[in-house]
Amino acid sequence: MESEVEQSRQTSNAGSADTSQSLPLPGTQAYEALPQFPNRNPLLPFRRTIRRRELRQIVPLAETTIYEMEQRGEFPRRFRLTARCVVWDLEEIEAWIEERKQASRAAKSTAPAGPDVRLRQYRPVR
Repeated sequence: MESEVEQSRQTSNAGSADTSQSLPLPGTQAYEALPQFPNRNPLLPFRRTIRRRELRQIVPLAETTIYEMEQRGEFPRRFRLTARCVVWDLEEIEAWIEERKQASRAAKSTAPAGPDVRLRQYRPVR
């Protein structure tokens, strides 16, 4: 009898520990195994939205930076579900990250690492 009670305590503690941990990263098997993701059905399109906490895990930028980039049109726009809940479209965020990755890789291959110091006319005084 005591072992059953102890076992139930362990399972209840394990469940509460899972909720306090951070969410798994997108693209991992653990992320896809989350119960909130239904199996994709081609007849029913499913667009996953994320809230601010998940966005911070995916995009390591400050909230003000994200807001300013949204205003300039450089970042996917948030939208309101309710008066107090804003979300982002996960597919748009993933596409933005991929676009940034490709732009960064293209810039690295075409741009030099820094200015050519051999072209200096004089040496700056410190």
